[in-house]
Amino acid sequence: NGRVTFPQLLETKDFSHFSVSTLNGAEVQNKGMALFPRKINGKYAMLSRQDGENIYLMYSDDLYFWQSKELIAKPTYHWEYVQLGNCGSPIETEAGWLVLTHGVGPMRKYAIGAFLLDLNDPAVVIGRTKEPLLSPDENEREGYVPNVVYSCGGLINGDQLIIPYAMSDHASSFATVNIHELLAELSGKPQAVAAPAPEVAG
Repeated sequence: NGRVTFPQLLETKDFSHFSVSTLNGAEVQNKGMALFPRKINGKYAMLSRQDGENIYLMYSDDLYFWQSKELIAKPTYHWEYVQLGNCGSPIETEAGWLVLTHGVGPMRKYAIGAFLLDLNDPAVVIGRTKEPLLSPDENEREGYVPNVVYSCGGLINGDQLIIPYAMSDHASSFATVNIHELLAELSGKPQAVAAPAPEVAG
């Protein structure tokens, strides 16, 4: 109804038939819920954003009930100083769980960045981008909700992280980032180089 969040889980085994289940528990009333693609240490795991500003981690023995949360990340850099949240489910890599994030800065400018979380303990943040991977340019600022780029998740194809994104609720596009360079930057390896500016498809 625009005020109360009603989170639901969509499930399928064949992508022809789907079931919808309502999630329950003290910590499900938020929009930023993103399920990890597998159990961690025998428990279901999910990212969340109960307060609208920070990123939390939840564990549960029951996929449909979530009762507790743990704070793992707060807004830190200028481009995310107002609000921080995830953009879809974490992506498993050898270096850790790659999480695309959105940050809201001054003038309600939405930008996209990334986190790297420990594979066995995702409450541990290995690294995060100090500058956004993607920000709205002059051709993306105008729209129904101006000054925004936003994604619901990415995927890895070969050497590239592909980031589909919407621009100001007006149109959509995608950007690519070299996954090896991004993971090197996030993990803080000595040979790390800054991730290049994403190539944006017209």
